[in-house]
Amino acid sequence: MKRINETLAAIGGLLQPVLLLAIRLYWGWNFFETGKGKLTHLDKITGYFQSLNIPMPHLNAIVAGSVETVGGLLLVVGLFSRIATLPLMFTLVIAYVTAESDALHAIFSDPDKFTGATPFLFLFAMLVIFAFGPGCISLDRMFFEEKE
Repeated sequence: MKRINETLAAIGGLLQPVLLLAIRLYWGWNFFETGKGKLTHLDKITGYFQSLNIPMPHLNAIVAGSVETVGGLLLVVGLFSRIATLPLMFTLVIAYVTAESDALHAIFSDPDKFTGATPFLFLFAMLVIFAFGPGCISLDRMFFEEKE
């Protein structure tokens, strides 16, 4: 049993960089696209933010779009990855509190509603990158980690 576990751990270790790269590329690009859409359609997003009673809706639309666009690109290239996840996670928490408040309130009574809300998978991906880092296939690794 120990040998099987060691073999599976070794296989998992080989998959980790590829998995972290895939998460960064997929979710980073999705953040970029979402942010670019917000910045491209500022009037529409401002109106939506206003309907959610978000203060200073135009400024917050610009901030949210910029955070998603820049943060998404940083994730794609794997630069300042953990730092980039922080404002992205904050934006997602705000999305839960405002646009998905019903899902947020249902976290214990209807977990499927919470996990089915749009921000959930984005937030989950950011938590994975924050916890495990960008992986060895990243600019962070190239620039900031010591070579052995």
